[in-house]
Amino acid sequence: MNREILEVDVLIVGGGPGGLAAALKLAQLQKAQGGEPLAIAVLEKAREAGAHQLSGALLDPSTLKDLIPDFQAQGAPLESEVLEDNIYFLTPKQKLRLPITPPPFRNHGNYIISLNKFTKWMASLVEAEGIDLFMGFPAQSVLYDGSRVIGVRTGDRGLGRHGDRKGAFEPGADIHAQVTIFADGVRGHLTKELLRTLQLGAHSDPGQYAIGLKEIWEVPPDRLRPGTVIHTMGYPLRAEEFGGSFVYAMPGGRLSVGFVVGLDYRDPLFDPHAAFQRFKMHPFMRGVLDGGHMVRYGSKAIPEGGWNTQPRLYCAGGLIVGDAANFVHSLRLKGIHLAMRSGMLAAETAFAAIRAGDTSAERLQAYKAAVDASAIKAELFPVRSVHQAFEHGLWAGSLFAGLTMVTGGAIPEDIHGEPGHTRMQKIEEYYGLRKSDVLTGSNAVSPDRRLTFDKVTNVHYSGTQHDEDQPVHLLVHTEVCHTICGDEYGHPCVRFCPANVYEMVDAGNGKRRLQINASNCVHCKTCDIMDPYGVITWVAPEGGGGPQYDGM
Repeated sequence: MNREILEVDVLIVGGGPGGLAAALKLAQLQKAQGGEPLAIAVLEKAREAGAHQLSGALLDPSTLKDLIPDFQAQGAPLESEVLEDNIYFLTPKQKLRLPITPPPFRNHGNYIISLNKFTKWMASLVEAEGIDLFMGFPAQSVLYDGSRVIGVRTGDRGLGRHGDRKGAFEPGADIHAQVTIFADGVRGHLTKELLRTLQLGAHSDPGQYAIGLKEIWEVPPDRLRPGTVIHTMGYPLRAEEFGGSFVYAMPGGRLSVGFVVGLDYRDPLFDPHAAFQRFKMHPFMRGVLDGGHMVRYGSKAIPEGGWNTQPRLYCAGGLIVGDAANFVHSLRLKGIHLAMRSGMLAAETAFAAIRAGDTSAERLQAYKAAVDASAIKAELFPVRSVHQAFEHGLWAGSLFAGLTMVTGGAIPEDIHGEPGHTRMQKIEEYYGLRKSDVLTGSNAVSPDRRLTFDKVTNVHYSGTQHDEDQPVHLLVHTEVCHTICGDEYGHPCVRFCPANVYEMVDAGNGKRRLQINASNCVHCKTCDIMDPYGVITWVAPEGGGGPQYDGM
């Protein structure tokens, strides 16, 4: 078919903090150095800036100060400066305060923010520089000339559920660029394609991930002082499971309440969403949330594998930044400032390469050198094996994390992890008995829809919308769901998905079949990560579809 072709100098795929920082830095370089103006474009799959952006979020402002020194005067939406840190270990009924706050959890000088609002603000600055932001245009595939990346193709619009063209069909466009910066987020489907096609991850450790679930609550304004930060570990997780919670207090009685679970748990019947609900049932959290109500929900995966899991960050015509490059500090639970820093460094590299007329892999390798010389490596290298250590349990992981902090990461050998989904055990292995077609989670909760919620209700509060009549964007590549998965794992997709996308329904012949409720998808990527057979692939749905994370 005939496709429109758009030519730009720099194409940024992804309108999150990393991509927008790259765009702003390019504009600044253009002003400082002059010359022929570069054509710059940002491609974002969400219907509006920030709609798909979700994080706790605590912002380390170090990168922001370098990118926008007068960020407060320019109206950066900072909810509250952190005034108080609290860390507790939870038992089923009690909370035990840690006697000291470990350095990674000391947040003096950081800010509680809504990443949604923060991204909207950054997008407004980018637009003010005259840079094109194409909202609601997901990139579907990478374009190559041999081993050189030459741009991306956006998704077709107006396709029916079975791939048929509807009356409003519109083919996607090919956007060509001298340099394409991939800022497509955690487990980005384009970055995943790059790693597979160009073998950019051949010499990296496998990625390690967690799932983060978050609700915004409104409680009586005097419940927690704005700027209060609470982290917990322990209950409702067992020692074999990695994770913890956060509560961040904002003005007006608004609380960010979240739970993080490592996507490398062994119990095939474990449900992260149920663990989040159980956390809120703890007496401590009941007291915090009593008299309040939940107003927003969301979920996303978190790349926690650290320094050794970063892929090769460059190729001919392409650079990888932010969550797509696994730049998250797992001990500090922070990655926004690292995403922005990598976006700025990628912008500097791309700008210099285009000015020199050389966008080869050899030239763009300067980006990797810049990352190695930056605060990104200074932060991530010392904690490069922390998440992997927790594969051996809470106490072993905590001991290793403590040694890492004491020694500054001077550990003789790295711990090399394995893909998290390979650690899930079969029902017979974990429980010592066979359970066919089990759907109930081992930690299941009966929701009351006041304090605890079912997944469908939570999805309603995520603002998620998709056109029902479009191709399913969750691709299941084999028939194991209908054959061996029930006997071996009890259909874990119905539990690890936080949005009730995967459902086993009666097939009418005494068996069950998989039903994919794609319109529920909150784009968290958990299924792409955690399926024990590795047969689910997440691709971008038609433009504009997905969650609407207002205020998240």
